[in-house]
Amino acid sequence: MTILKSINSGRPKIAILDDWQHIAEAEVDWSPLMARADVRFFHQPFPSEDATVEALVDFDAILAMRERTPFPPSVLDRLPRLRFFNMTGRRARGLDDIVKRGITVAITGGGESGEDTAEHALALMLASARRVTEGDASIRAGHFQDGVAPGTRLAGKTIGILGLGLIGERMAGYCNALGMRVLAYSRSMTADRAQRAGVEPAGIDDIFERSDVVSIHLVLSAETRNLVGRTQLSSMRDGAVLINTSRAQIVDEEALLAALTTGKLRAALDVFHEEPLPADHPLRTAPNTVLTPHVGYGTREIYSLFYRNSLENTLAFLDGTPIRLYAPQLHQV
Repeated sequence: MTILKSINSGRPKIAILDDWQHIAEAEVDWSPLMARADVRFFHQPFPSEDATVEALVDFDAILAMRERTPFPPSVLDRLPRLRFFNMTGRRARGLDDIVKRGITVAITGGGESGEDTAEHALALMLASARRVTEGDASIRAGHFQDGVAPGTRLAGKTIGILGLGLIGERMAGYCNALGMRVLAYSRSMTADRAQRAGVEPAGIDDIFERSDVVSIHLVLSAETRNLVGRTQLSSMRDGAVLINTSRAQIVDEEALLAALTTGKLRAALDVFHEEPLPADHPLRTAPNTVLTPHVGYGTREIYSLFYRNSLENTLAFLDGTPIRLYAPQLHQV
């Protein structure tokens, strides 16, 4: 008898959430789990907390994708059957609260090297600098070069990197290869680390004033929330590019929209304050932008690892020998 079946009568019910790109079912063979439990895939985001609870109240286990469906206490309080929670990746907001409720929490591998998100940040920078989206739209509309502004050469330009962790350091390497001058800010910066990464240490204000491109790779915390506001954006060079593949809440959205509308800045964004981005959100029609739907880490390679580990974690929990348990000391966002 499985752990879940010993707690709740009948077959365990397992929800696989946040499969917004319809990739989960094809990535691994779920049949060993389906033989032991009722499994349901959810392909659409829940529009509200009430909708989340209504959909999941009868489930014993939830397999979630990080940074998608939120599970605040107001939701967890209304999921009495929940005994197992699996989160892809190694860290995410809210896992400590789940552990405190006596729910077993497992995590997966993925993201240890940072290359997936760093490559996406590079792609966003190139797309913005070389006007890739404008050129694509022009051709699809039946035009050619008319209305497409010239691109900008990146070699010789300056990029400022906020956050020199795994992702930021990889981004620095890519930009060095392009022949860019690389400034970087990190609270833990040392001379040895800067030399190893090929960056020039700089303060936050200095980065915004001196850079042609600023790429954000900070974790979200009380200190970094709204770190980038009107003061920082107004100090940037005209036509500079702001790239954000980290957390939308690090940037003051109203200040960014104002800078985009006046034409002072360009932005290349993969993260948003509300996700999915509402259909009527002003960013959808804002000029001088390249927008992608939070797919920075979402490569086939990372999804395959996420779902393979998620399946292994769930089967191990059902066997009474849980693996890859989340440890609160790993918690960072």
